[in-house]
Amino acid sequence: MKYRPSQLSYFVAALAGALAPLAATAGTPPPRAPRPAPAASLTQYVDPYIGTGFHGHVFLGANVPFGAVQLGPVNRSEGWDWCSGYHFSDSTIVGFSHTHLSGTGIGDLGDVAVMPTTGEVRVVKGTPKNPQKGFISLFSHKEERVRPGYYSVRLKRYNIKAELTTSERVGFHQYTFPKSDAAHLVFDLQQGIGWDLATDTHIEKLNDSTLVGYRYSKGWAKEQRLYFAAVFSKPIRQFTSVQVTDSLGNTTPAASGNRLKGVVTFTTTEGEKVKLKVGISPVSTTNAMANIRAEIPGWNFAKVAAAADAAWNQELQKVRVQADPARMKTFYTALYHTMVAPSIFNDHNGDYWGTDKKVHTNPGFTNLTTFSLWDTYRAAHPLFTLLQPKRVNDMVQSMLAIYQQQGKLPVWHLMANETNTMVGYSAVPVVVDAYLKGFKGFDANLAYEAVKATAMRDESGLKAVKAQGFIPADSEVENVSKGLEYAVDDWCIAQMAKQMGKTDDYAYFSKRAQNYRNYFDPRVGFMRGRVSQTEWRTPFSPFSSVHMKSDFTEGNAWQYTWLVPQDVEGLIGLLGGEKRFSQKLDSLFTVKGDMGAEASPDISGLIGMYAHGNEPGHHITYLYSYVGQPWKTAEKVRFITENFYTTKPDGIIGNEDVGQMSAWHVLSTLGFYPLNPANGTYIFGSPSVNQATLALAGGKTLAIEAKNNSAANKYIQRVLRNGQPYTKSYITHQDLLRGGKLVFEMGPQPSATWGVAAADRPKSVMK
Repeated sequence: MKYRPSQLSYFVAALAGALAPLAATAGTPPPRAPRPAPAASLTQYVDPYIGTGFHGHVFLGANVPFGAVQLGPVNRSEGWDWCSGYHFSDSTIVGFSHTHLSGTGIGDLGDVAVMPTTGEVRVVKGTPKNPQKGFISLFSHKEERVRPGYYSVRLKRYNIKAELTTSERVGFHQYTFPKSDAAHLVFDLQQGIGWDLATDTHIEKLNDSTLVGYRYSKGWAKEQRLYFAAVFSKPIRQFTSVQVTDSLGNTTPAASGNRLKGVVTFTTTEGEKVKLKVGISPVSTTNAMANIRAEIPGWNFAKVAAAADAAWNQELQKVRVQADPARMKTFYTALYHTMVAPSIFNDHNGDYWGTDKKVHTNPGFTNLTTFSLWDTYRAAHPLFTLLQPKRVNDMVQSMLAIYQQQGKLPVWHLMANETNTMVGYSAVPVVVDAYLKGFKGFDANLAYEAVKATAMRDESGLKAVKAQGFIPADSEVENVSKGLEYAVDDWCIAQMAKQMGKTDDYAYFSKRAQNYRNYFDPRVGFMRGRVSQTEWRTPFSPFSSVHMKSDFTEGNAWQYTWLVPQDVEGLIGLLGGEKRFSQKLDSLFTVKGDMGAEASPDISGLIGMYAHGNEPGHHITYLYSYVGQPWKTAEKVRFITENFYTTKPDGIIGNEDVGQMSAWHVLSTLGFYPLNPANGTYIFGSPSVNQATLALAGGKTLAIEAKNNSAANKYIQRVLRNGQPYTKSYITHQDLLRGGKLVFEMGPQPSATWGVAAADRPKSVMK
């Protein structure tokens, strides 16, 4: 008989207790029960390379959970697949930058790049074809090491080993140099990633081992500012700062400018380690220096790297799973990716730079940035309500502060800038979900004021929504996608209004939540753009993602017709009832068609016209449970988890989108998913781990077991909750938080009864 560790500890303790009287009689002390072995580190299962190939766009480098610093390499190549600064296909490095995005479709950040070199000083990047003009170096993945909180690589050109680790606001570099009278660290304040261009920068030597400066830039986020302090482990032999004056690399001495480079020079012995700590701040160089003193006061690189690993392990331990090695790797890498952002955007003393371009002190919460809300409201934020309850309050408070400073909740917020990227006001589901789930760490009245005020603005087609109930296709690009997202958001506001006793607002926003119906053309059976109450946009093809103007955001009518997670019952009615709904949903996964040469590269991971690589479809596989066919959900979810998330660099089927792709995988692997982002319900799918234990708020745990689980046994036959039969095909957030044990009994064929009855199906509005 095999015992789990917890059973074995209990058995040993019981045996020790039984032997105690005998031991006492013999005049020897009773044996002690052994202490439980420390939990194995889970960072061993994280492979940060996953998602660095194909269109994953993930960050590769050193950071800590939700840290302000993402310290990692930047390749020379540029383009869509280099939005994070790094792509697995590349073999060049032009520096190690302190800020990166992870999984976006737009490049930005890349602040304060440091490049170690030897020999003649060069202050431009150079090119792979003509590297001698710059400081570019080749590298090999064989000489690269990466794990949570640590990155290292050998730069072939200089035979320098670079090692990186971080705390929350400080990057720690360790460079092992060869013997050289001209060993350099080049500070590149001009370089950014993607669209990021320096507008004003400054660097100066404060003393024999310290530099300070700032970098102001514009890119996707229009007005960025970042201050830094750099402290060296040995005295600087020489420091120069120059402004690059042309593309040939000619320079003139300067301490400020928008093409500024600083060069620190040392004399090094063979194998000498030169260490560098770079603190960053959105407020001042003084705060940047204070961040260093508070977070990394010493010079023990190994200790800081171990602390970063421990920080990651502490977060990963919140979900302990048992599965085959490949599934362990994809699961924990996905969980890791969900915690790169939102990222801290304040100093150790609490100061931060606001959207109103003012310094805010003592805010009473940890200010955060990097809110990719159109993506993350769907699953990443619901996952946070389970695993990051303390941080949820900080996230909501950050959003409410943004509302107070800019007059609306964030859309896609980055570094105190509103980018207004993507459609909808997708902070609303996040705020409402937190409120309805009982989070108390923010002002509920302010939260309601914020969601309502955001919905009542006139921008981006909202004026037409209020007047006509739809956005005319000839007045606004992406009108269908905007209208459908607004309906989701308005439904959320209605639920919050109802909970707060605001009956008039509940009625008003409930009506607006039904506006999705105004985009449905019953003659063709799809959502489509309409010009007026009597005229539809022509020509129309449900496959095309490009019309005279695009009515859809990164998608087509096949994909967007299902974007009604707030009222699935209503959508079923529009499509002709349960049978026709199910048939059309089946067709989504089999139909083939030409989306056009201009189709967005975000539309990836296709199964028929279902696109798992883009977020608007992430709930679709779970719709079957609303018509009593949970086995169809199981089939498709299991296929996706096994085929679209792999252990290879191209192992994420689409743009990671700041954790959303990974959040889908984490939740679906555990066996459930929040189809509706704010009704507190998770739909069961097909758990692909054998066992899991979730550490929840209040010290409670939820144990999950999938009996007889295998690739063939993907269908749920029966569910037991705390030993009792559980017939529903969903579970509520509050029931999950109560902890206990969920047992899924799996089998090779669909169950004819489990989750089928109308009483056991999920509903859009839960009592």
